[in-house]
Amino acid sequence: MDKDHLKIKSSDRTNLVQEYYFSRKLKEIDELRKQGKNIINLGIGSPDQMPSGNTINKLVESAVNPDNHGYQSYNGILALRTAFAVWYKKYFQIELNPQNEVLTLMGSKEGIMHISMAFLNPGDEVLIPDPGYPTYSAASKIAGGIVRTYDLTAENKWLPDIASLEKEDLSKVKIMWINYPNMPTGAKATKEFFIQLVAFAHKHNILLCNDNPYSFILNKEHLSLLSIEGAKNIAIELNSLSKSHNMAGWRIGMVAGHSEYINSILKIKSNMDSGMFLPLQLAAVEALNNPPEWYDEINEVYLKRRKIVEEIMDILKCTYDKKQTGLFVWGKIPSTYESAESLADKVLQEANVFITPGFIFGKNGMQYIRISLCTKENLLKEAKQRISKCI
Repeated sequence: MDKDHLKIKSSDRTNLVQEYYFSRKLKEIDELRKQGKNIINLGIGSPDQMPSGNTINKLVESAVNPDNHGYQSYNGILALRTAFAVWYKKYFQIELNPQNEVLTLMGSKEGIMHISMAFLNPGDEVLIPDPGYPTYSAASKIAGGIVRTYDLTAENKWLPDIASLEKEDLSKVKIMWINYPNMPTGAKATKEFFIQLVAFAHKHNILLCNDNPYSFILNKEHLSLLSIEGAKNIAIELNSLSKSHNMAGWRIGMVAGHSEYINSILKIKSNMDSGMFLPLQLAAVEALNNPPEWYDEINEVYLKRRKIVEEIMDILKCTYDKKQTGLFVWGKIPSTYESAESLADKVLQEANVFITPGFIFGKNGMQYIRISLCTKENLLKEAKQRISKCI
Protein backbone atom coordinates (compact mmCIF):
# COMPACT_ATOMS: atom_id res chain seq x y z
CA MET A 1 0.00 0.00 0.00
CA ASP A 2 1.25 3.51 -0.82
CA LYS A 3 2.10 5.40 2.36
CA ASP A 4 -0.08 8.32 1.21
CA HIS A 5 -3.11 6.06 1.71
CA LEU A 6 -2.30 5.22 5.32
CA LYS A 7 -5.02 6.50 7.64
CA ILE A 8 -2.81 7.21 10.65
CA LYS A 9 -0.06 9.80 10.32
CA SER A 10 3.07 9.97 12.44
CA SER A 11 3.41 12.66 15.09
CA ASP A 12 4.93 16.00 14.14
CA ARG A 13 7.95 15.28 16.32
CA THR A 14 9.06 12.50 13.96
CA ASN A 15 9.67 15.21 11.37
CA LEU A 16 12.12 16.93 13.74
CA VAL A 17 14.64 14.09 13.59
CA GLN A 18 16.02 11.56 11.12
CA GLU A 19 17.02 7.96 11.53
CA TYR A 20 20.41 7.85 13.25
CA TYR A 21 23.25 8.07 10.69
CA PHE A 22 24.93 4.85 11.78
CA SER A 23 21.62 3.00 11.68
CA ARG A 24 21.27 3.96 8.02
CA LYS A 25 24.93 3.33 7.22
CA LEU A 26 24.93 -0.14 8.75
CA LYS A 27 22.03 -1.06 6.45
CA GLU A 28 24.06 0.17 3.46
CA ILE A 29 27.10 -1.82 4.58
CA ASP A 30 24.92 -4.90 5.06
CA GLU A 31 23.63 -4.55 1.48
CA LEU A 32 27.19 -4.22 0.14
CA ARG A 33 28.17 -7.37 2.01
CA LYS A 34 25.19 -9.20 0.50
CA GLN A 35 26.62 -8.22 -2.89
CA GLY A 36 29.79 -10.06 -1.94
CA LYS A 37 31.90 -7.08 -0.89
CA ASN A 38 34.13 -7.61 2.15
CA ILE A 39 33.60 -4.31 3.97
CA ILE A 40 35.88 -3.39 6.87
CA ASN A 41 33.96 -1.11 9.23
CA LEU A 42 36.21 1.48 10.90
CA GLY A 43 33.32 3.76 11.74
CA ILE A 44 31.55 2.88 14.96
CA GLY A 45 33.09 3.01 18.45
CA SER A 46 31.80 -0.33 19.69
CA PRO A 47 34.57 -1.90 21.81
CA ASP A 48 35.52 -5.36 20.55
CA GLN A 49 37.51 -6.40 23.63
CA MET A 50 35.92 -8.39 26.43
CA PRO A 51 34.75 -7.21 29.84
CA SER A 52 36.85 -8.52 32.72
CA GLY A 53 36.56 -12.21 33.62
CA ASN A 54 35.09 -11.50 37.05
CA THR A 55 32.36 -9.43 35.37
CA ILE A 56 31.36 -12.30 33.08
CA ASN A 57 31.51 -14.82 35.93
CA LYS A 58 29.23 -12.71 38.11
CA LEU A 59 26.70 -12.39 35.28
CA VAL A 60 26.59 -16.15 34.78
CA GLU A 61 26.51 -16.91 38.49
CA SER A 62 23.66 -14.49 39.19
CA ALA A 63 21.67 -15.34 36.05
CA VAL A 64 21.21 -18.98 37.11
CA ASN A 65 19.71 -17.87 40.42
CA PRO A 66 15.91 -18.24 40.03
CA ASP A 67 15.35 -15.36 42.45
CA ASN A 68 17.09 -12.82 40.20
CA HIS A 69 14.62 -12.50 37.33
CA GLY A 70 11.95 -10.22 38.71
CA TYR A 71 11.35 -6.49 38.32
CA GLN A 72 13.96 -4.26 39.92
CA SER A 73 13.92 -0.78 41.42
CA TYR A 74 13.77 2.14 39.03
CA ASN A 75 16.89 3.82 40.40
CA GLY A 76 19.06 0.67 40.51
CA ILE A 77 20.20 -1.48 43.40
CA LEU A 78 22.09 0.29 46.17
CA ALA A 79 25.12 -1.95 45.62
CA LEU A 80 25.54 -0.62 42.06
CA ARG A 81 24.94 3.01 43.02
CA THR A 82 27.51 2.56 45.79
CA ALA A 83 29.98 1.00 43.36
CA PHE A 84 29.61 4.01 41.05
CA ALA A 85 30.14 6.35 44.02
CA VAL A 86 33.28 4.46 45.12
CA TRP A 87 34.55 4.50 41.51
CA TYR A 88 34.07 8.26 41.33
CA LYS A 89 35.83 8.73 44.67
CA LYS A 90 38.78 6.58 43.59
CA TYR A 91 39.35 8.04 40.13
CA PHE A 92 37.69 11.48 40.16
CA GLN A 93 38.13 12.42 43.85
CA ILE A 94 34.44 13.24 44.24
CA GLU A 95 32.09 12.38 47.09
CA LEU A 96 28.71 11.18 45.81
CA ASN A 97 25.89 10.02 48.04
CA PRO A 98 24.73 6.72 46.50
CA GLN A 99 21.34 7.12 48.16
CA ASN A 100 20.26 10.17 46.22
CA GLU A 101 23.07 11.58 44.01
CA VAL A 102 23.52 8.62 41.66
CA LEU A 103 20.93 7.18 39.27
CA THR A 104 21.66 4.10 37.17
CA LEU A 105 20.67 4.16 33.51
CA MET A 106 20.25 1.66 30.70
CA GLY A 107 23.12 3.38 28.93
CA SER A 108 23.92 7.08 28.97
CA LYS A 109 22.16 7.57 25.60
CA GLU A 110 18.92 6.81 27.45
CA GLY A 111 19.98 9.36 30.05
CA ILE A 112 20.33 12.11 27.45
CA MET A 113 16.66 11.64 26.57
CA HIS A 114 15.57 11.48 30.22
CA ILE A 115 17.48 14.66 31.09
CA SER A 116 15.95 16.50 28.14
CA MET A 117 12.44 15.41 29.12
CA ALA A 118 13.06 16.26 32.77
CA PHE A 119 14.29 19.84 32.31
CA LEU A 120 13.09 21.23 28.99
CA ASN A 121 9.81 23.01 28.44
CA PRO A 122 8.66 23.76 24.89
CA GLY A 123 10.66 26.73 23.61
CA ASP A 124 13.58 26.36 26.04
CA GLU A 125 16.90 26.71 24.24
CA VAL A 126 19.71 24.16 24.39
CA LEU A 127 23.37 24.82 23.61
CA ILE A 128 24.75 21.93 21.55
CA PRO A 129 28.44 21.54 20.55
CA ASP A 130 29.39 21.58 16.86
CA PRO A 131 30.97 19.12 16.24
CA GLY A 132 29.14 16.96 18.73
CA TYR A 133 27.19 13.77 19.40
CA PRO A 134 24.00 13.98 17.27
CA THR A 135 21.82 12.58 20.07
CA TYR A 136 22.12 15.82 22.07
CA SER A 137 20.30 17.66 19.31
CA ALA A 138 17.77 14.92 18.57
CA ALA A 139 16.76 14.49 22.22
CA SER A 140 16.42 18.26 22.66
CA LYS A 141 14.11 18.54 19.66
CA ILE A 142 11.96 15.58 20.71
CA ALA A 143 11.55 17.15 24.15
CA GLY A 144 10.38 20.42 22.61
CA GLY A 145 13.60 22.37 23.01
CA ILE A 146 15.15 24.75 20.48
CA VAL A 147 18.68 23.81 19.44
CA ARG A 148 21.42 26.46 19.37
CA THR A 149 24.82 25.19 18.32
CA TYR A 150 28.07 26.62 19.60
CA ASP A 151 31.36 26.23 17.77
CA LEU A 152 34.23 23.99 18.73
CA THR A 153 37.35 24.65 16.67
CA ALA A 154 40.90 23.39 16.52
CA GLU A 155 42.10 26.97 17.07
CA ASN A 156 40.38 26.98 20.48
CA LYS A 157 41.51 23.43 21.31
CA TRP A 158 37.95 22.18 20.71
CA LEU A 159 36.70 24.00 23.82
CA PRO A 160 33.66 26.31 23.96
CA ASP A 161 34.53 29.98 23.45
CA ILE A 162 32.97 31.37 26.61
CA ALA A 163 33.82 34.98 25.73
CA SER A 164 31.93 34.60 22.44
CA LEU A 165 28.94 33.00 24.17
CA GLU A 166 28.82 35.88 26.66
CA LYS A 167 28.06 38.25 23.79
CA GLU A 168 24.87 36.36 22.90
CA ASP A 169 21.37 36.55 24.38
CA LEU A 170 21.30 33.56 26.72
CA SER A 171 18.07 34.39 28.53
CA LYS A 172 16.18 31.41 27.10
CA VAL A 173 18.97 28.84 27.40
CA LYS A 174 18.11 26.06 29.86
CA ILE A 175 20.74 23.38 29.14
CA MET A 176 24.28 23.32 27.77
CA TRP A 177 25.70 19.98 26.64
CA ILE A 178 29.44 19.39 26.92
CA ASN A 179 31.45 16.21 26.40
CA TYR A 180 35.01 15.90 27.78
CA PRO A 181 37.11 14.00 26.97
CA ASN A 182 35.49 14.98 23.69
CA MET A 183 33.94 12.88 20.97
CA PRO A 184 34.68 13.16 18.07
CA THR A 185 37.79 15.32 18.50
CA GLY A 186 39.55 13.52 21.37
CA ALA A 187 40.22 16.85 23.10
CA LYS A 188 40.47 17.09 26.88
CA ALA A 189 39.25 19.86 29.15
CA THR A 190 41.28 21.28 32.01
CA LYS A 191 40.20 21.97 35.56
CA GLU A 192 40.82 25.67 34.96
CA PHE A 193 38.45 25.64 32.00
CA PHE A 194 35.79 23.78 33.98
CA ILE A 195 36.04 26.45 36.69
CA GLN A 196 35.30 29.12 34.06
CA LEU A 197 32.44 27.08 32.65
CA VAL A 198 30.79 26.53 36.05
CA ALA A 199 31.00 30.27 36.73
CA PHE A 200 29.42 30.94 33.32
CA ALA A 201 26.57 28.51 34.06
CA HIS A 202 25.90 30.07 37.48
CA LYS A 203 25.82 33.54 35.95
CA HIS A 204 23.24 32.59 33.32
CA ASN A 205 21.29 29.89 35.23
CA ILE A 206 22.16 27.18 32.69
CA LEU A 207 22.22 23.47 33.56
CA LEU A 208 25.58 22.05 32.46
CA CYS A 209 25.38 18.42 31.31
CA ASN A 210 28.76 16.73 30.90
CA ASP A 211 28.77 13.45 28.99
CA ASN A 212 31.90 11.69 30.28
CA PRO A 213 32.25 8.10 28.94
CA TYR A 214 35.78 8.40 27.50
CA SER A 215 37.84 9.21 30.61
CA PHE A 216 39.56 5.83 30.74
CA ILE A 217 40.44 5.37 27.06
CA LEU A 218 44.08 6.34 26.38
CA ASN A 219 43.81 8.84 29.21
CA LYS A 220 45.27 8.88 32.72
CA GLU A 221 43.91 12.28 33.73
CA HIS A 222 40.42 11.48 35.00
CA LEU A 223 38.50 14.73 35.40
CA SER A 224 34.87 15.23 36.35
CA LEU A 225 32.93 18.46 36.02
CA LEU A 226 31.44 17.72 39.44
CA SER A 227 34.87 18.12 41.03
CA ILE A 228 34.59 21.90 40.62
CA GLU A 229 33.39 23.86 43.64
CA GLY A 230 29.74 24.83 43.23
CA ALA A 231 29.22 22.48 40.25
CA LYS A 232 26.62 20.27 41.91
CA ASN A 233 24.22 23.20 42.09
CA ILE A 234 24.39 23.84 38.36
CA ALA A 235 25.65 20.64 36.71
CA ILE A 236 25.07 16.93 36.22
CA GLU A 237 27.33 14.30 34.71
CA LEU A 238 26.71 11.16 32.69
CA ASN A 239 29.01 8.18 32.62
CA SER A 240 28.87 4.71 31.15
CA LEU A 241 30.46 1.26 31.21
CA SER A 242 30.11 0.99 27.42
CA LYS A 243 33.52 2.36 26.48
CA SER A 244 35.52 2.14 29.71
CA HIS A 245 34.62 -1.49 30.49
CA ASN A 246 33.91 -2.99 27.02
CA MET A 247 30.22 -3.35 27.86
CA ALA A 248 28.50 -1.36 25.12
CA GLY A 249 25.75 -3.91 24.49
CA TRP A 250 25.03 -4.32 28.18
CA ARG A 251 23.52 -0.81 28.36
CA ILE A 252 24.72 0.27 31.79
CA GLY A 253 25.32 3.90 32.67
CA MET A 254 24.71 6.48 35.34
CA VAL A 255 23.95 10.11 35.96
CA ALA A 256 25.27 11.95 39.02
CA GLY A 257 24.42 15.30 40.54
CA HIS A 258 22.38 17.13 43.17
CA SER A 259 19.63 15.00 44.68
CA GLU A 260 16.93 17.34 43.38
CA TYR A 261 18.19 17.01 39.81
CA ILE A 262 18.41 13.24 40.18
CA ASN A 263 14.86 13.10 41.53
CA SER A 264 13.56 15.07 38.54
CA ILE A 265 15.24 12.64 36.12
CA LEU A 266 13.89 9.66 38.08
CA LYS A 267 10.34 10.96 37.63
CA ILE A 268 10.77 10.59 33.88
CA LYS A 269 12.78 7.36 33.96
CA SER A 270 10.37 5.54 36.27
CA ASN A 271 7.60 6.07 33.73
CA MET A 272 9.66 4.72 30.84
CA ASP A 273 11.21 1.47 32.07
CA SER A 274 10.78 -1.17 34.76
CA GLY A 275 14.29 -1.43 36.11
CA MET A 276 17.49 -3.12 34.93
CA PHE A 277 18.00 -6.91 34.97
CA LEU A 278 19.53 -7.73 38.38
CA PRO A 279 22.38 -9.96 37.08
CA LEU A 280 23.50 -7.09 34.85
CA GLN A 281 23.63 -4.80 37.85
CA LEU A 282 25.55 -7.30 39.96
CA ALA A 283 28.02 -7.85 37.12
CA ALA A 284 28.44 -4.08 36.75
CA VAL A 285 29.46 -3.89 40.42
CA GLU A 286 32.25 -6.36 39.63
CA ALA A 287 33.31 -4.34 36.59
CA LEU A 288 33.60 -1.16 38.62
CA ASN A 289 35.91 -3.01 41.00
CA ASN A 290 38.43 -3.78 38.25
CA PRO A 291 41.97 -2.83 39.36
CA PRO A 292 43.86 -0.04 37.58
CA GLU A 293 45.99 -2.66 35.82
CA TRP A 294 42.93 -3.89 33.93
CA TYR A 295 42.45 -0.48 32.30
CA ASP A 296 46.17 -0.39 31.45
CA GLU A 297 45.94 -3.71 29.59
CA ILE A 298 42.97 -2.50 27.56
CA ASN A 299 44.77 0.72 26.66
CA GLU A 300 47.90 -1.14 25.56
CA VAL A 301 45.78 -2.74 22.85
CA TYR A 302 44.27 0.61 21.82
CA LEU A 303 47.71 2.24 21.72
CA LYS A 304 49.00 -0.37 19.24
CA ARG A 305 45.89 0.07 17.11
CA ARG A 306 46.17 3.85 17.17
CA LYS A 307 49.62 3.68 15.62
CA ILE A 308 48.15 1.82 12.63
CA VAL A 309 45.23 4.24 12.39
CA GLU A 310 47.67 7.16 12.42
CA GLU A 311 49.50 5.48 9.53
CA ILE A 312 46.16 5.33 7.66
CA MET A 313 45.68 9.03 8.38
CA ASP A 314 49.16 9.68 6.97
CA ILE A 315 48.30 7.76 3.79
CA LEU A 316 45.17 9.89 3.43
CA LYS A 317 47.37 12.97 4.04
CA CYS A 318 45.19 14.02 6.98
CA THR A 319 46.52 16.10 9.85
CA TYR A 320 45.72 15.09 13.42
CA ASP A 321 46.69 15.68 17.06
CA LYS A 322 48.75 12.81 18.46
CA LYS A 323 47.71 13.78 21.99
CA GLN A 324 44.00 13.16 21.46
CA THR A 325 42.28 10.59 23.67
CA GLY A 326 39.33 8.22 23.34
CA LEU A 327 38.29 5.47 20.94
CA PHE A 328 38.92 7.37 17.70
CA VAL A 329 41.44 9.34 15.70
CA TRP A 330 40.04 12.62 14.35
CA GLY A 331 41.84 14.02 11.33
CA LYS A 332 41.53 16.98 8.99
CA ILE A 333 41.39 16.03 5.31
CA PRO A 334 43.68 17.62 2.71
CA SER A 335 42.31 20.46 0.59
CA THR A 336 42.39 18.23 -2.50
CA TYR A 337 39.05 16.78 -1.40
CA GLU A 338 35.83 18.76 -1.59
CA SER A 339 34.55 17.31 1.70
CA ALA A 340 35.12 14.52 4.18
CA GLU A 341 32.03 12.79 2.81
CA SER A 342 33.56 12.61 -0.67
CA LEU A 343 36.75 11.11 0.78
CA ALA A 344 34.78 8.61 2.89
CA ASP A 345 32.72 7.59 -0.15
CA LYS A 346 35.87 7.09 -2.23
CA VAL A 347 37.42 4.88 0.47
CA LEU A 348 34.21 2.85 0.82
CA GLN A 349 33.70 2.38 -2.92
CA GLU A 350 37.29 1.75 -3.93
CA ALA A 351 38.83 0.13 -0.82
CA ASN A 352 35.72 -1.42 0.76
CA VAL A 353 36.57 0.36 4.01
CA PHE A 354 34.07 2.48 5.92
CA ILE A 355 35.36 5.54 7.77
CA THR A 356 33.15 8.19 9.36
CA PRO A 357 32.81 11.59 7.65
CA GLY A 358 32.81 14.38 10.19
CA PHE A 359 29.79 16.21 8.76
CA ILE A 360 27.47 13.99 10.80
CA PHE A 361 28.74 15.78 13.91
CA GLY A 362 28.05 19.27 12.55
CA LYS A 363 29.29 21.86 10.08
CA ASN A 364 32.65 22.17 11.88
CA GLY A 365 33.30 18.54 11.02
CA MET A 366 32.87 18.99 7.26
CA GLN A 367 36.63 18.79 6.63
CA TYR A 368 37.34 15.98 9.09
CA ILE A 369 37.14 12.20 9.21
CA ARG A 370 37.00 9.89 12.22
CA ILE A 371 38.47 6.38 12.40
CA SER A 372 37.60 3.97 15.21
CA LEU A 373 40.11 1.98 17.24
CA CYS A 374 37.56 -0.78 17.84
CA THR A 375 38.95 -3.09 15.16
CA LYS A 376 41.58 -5.81 15.56
CA GLU A 377 45.11 -5.13 14.35
CA ASN A 378 44.99 -7.58 11.45
CA LEU A 379 41.90 -5.87 10.00
CA LEU A 380 43.39 -2.43 10.55
CA LYS A 381 46.51 -3.52 8.66
CA GLU A 382 44.37 -4.91 5.85
CA ALA A 383 42.38 -1.66 5.72
CA LYS A 384 45.67 0.24 5.54
CA GLN A 385 46.84 -1.87 2.59
CA ARG A 386 43.54 -1.44 0.74
CA ILE A 387 43.50 2.32 1.24
CA SER A 388 47.13 2.70 0.19
CA LYS A 389 46.25 1.08 -3.15
CA CYS A 390 43.36 3.41 -3.94
CA ILE A 391 44.84 6.73 -2.82
